[in-house]
Amino acid sequence: MFFFPFADENPTNNKPIISWLIIITCSLIFLNQIFDPAHITEQTFLSFGMIPAILFGYSELSGSLKIIPPILSIFTSMFLHGGWMHIIGNMTYLYIFGDNIEERLGKLKFIFFYLLTGIVAAFTQAIIDPTSTIPMIGASGAIAGILGGYLVLYPKANIKVLFWFIIFVKVIKIRAFIVLGGWIIIQFISFNGTYLNSDGVAYAAHIGGFISGVLLINIMKNKITQKNKILSGSVPNSK
Repeated sequence: MFFFPFADENPTNNKPIISWLIIITCSLIFLNQIFDPAHITEQTFLSFGMIPAILFGYSELSGSLKIIPPILSIFTSMFLHGGWMHIIGNMTYLYIFGDNIEERLGKLKFIFFYLLTGIVAAFTQAIIDPTSTIPMIGASGAIAGILGGYLVLYPKANIKVLFWFIIFVKVIKIRAFIVLGGWIIIQFISFNGTYLNSDGVAYAAHIGGFISGVLLINIMKNKITQKNKILSGSVPNSK
């Protein structure tokens, strides 16, 4: 049985320029990466992936791998992906849900939202085992933040989901609160309390990103609402 969201019925009026730029950047980096020899890819992950032991000062990279300050690896790790399914899944979710969050917040606030939820996700993952030397890569944490924000703002939006069971294939529409609520429940169930599960998925980052997205969107949403009220109240009635 296979479920895969691929679109929503929640149109926007503005082009999601920032979401598109993130998708294009991640895709170009990945396409360049797959043509690199395996040892170069491994070096890239070590140099630009988020490694808890390096981040918290328990270890250091060798001279040739020490390209950026450890704190910057939180940001560079968001643009690296480990395989086709990794990047396709992440970029599809960003494509579906990112445009609505970007339109609601505006481009600058969306960048802040994306990066901050990604930072929280990275630290949530890192504190599970601060001495781990395994690099974490991927945009999943920040995108989990977007999913959390979408769940708060548009819980009743219809999500188009590809349902595939053996030879039976059908597109069905499911409310966002079911799709995204189900997704985060799976993350909690799958998380076994270790830095990385046997499947290599950073579930703690997903959970941290999602929760931070829920909290942050409520704060930012309220500020936007208050600002709109102030602006509307300061404009004289023309009638």
